[in-house]
Amino acid sequence: MGRGKASRVRRWVLTLLAMGLAVAVGVWAVSLYVEKRYADRILPRSEAPQKPVAIVYGAGLAPGGVPSPVLAQRLDAAIALYREGKVDTLLLSGDNSDRFHDETRAMLHYVLERGIPASAVQEDDAGLSTYDSSVRAHTVFGVREAVLVTQRFHLTRALYIANSVGIDAWGVAADEGRPRTRRYALREALSRVLALGMVLAEAEPRYPSGRTLTGSR
Repeated sequence: MGRGKASRVRRWVLTLLAMGLAVAVGVWAVSLYVEKRYADRILPRSEAPQKPVAIVYGAGLAPGGVPSPVLAQRLDAAIALYREGKVDTLLLSGDNSDRFHDETRAMLHYVLERGIPASAVQEDDAGLSTYDSSVRAHTVFGVREAVLVTQRFHLTRALYIANSVGIDAWGVAADEGRPRTRRYALREALSRVLALGMVLAEAEPRYPSGRTLTGSR
């Protein structure tokens, strides 16, 4: 390889490295902004404000069609908020886009089996993502104030979206008092960037109307 060609290769490598660094810095900056924007609205469960509704985001099912451990943790925290008189209603928002994966039905069974009255529960089975769940809570279910219930790693993004789309939202970490995990750090950083983009674009959820996925089609 001649000197001229080697020099061009080095320039290309340096350019690509610089571009990669710029992208990484940009992702980090946006992720940090979304993470910190409403972080002061995360409170211990004992200090959660009284709100009409707690929004519980889906988190997958375990074998047998029961809530995954992560989802069960969210549901347990929401049940505690209801029993403590912090919220009047639980809005269970999950994914029922596959007839063999009915998150909201599993969530409903879970809370009913633990003594939550059916009259205190609403289901949104078109909550296909955090963004969709938050927007639909506001536009379809009329939520104006809420406590969001999810794990700490996810809560800052959920708060950013919910507050940005018109909900006066506060957050309670379902894993309150437990060691934080870095397991989802990279995925969450990228998801925060996507969340900012969707908020700025005022993107519509996949199913913008109807209280059930079937009715939204």
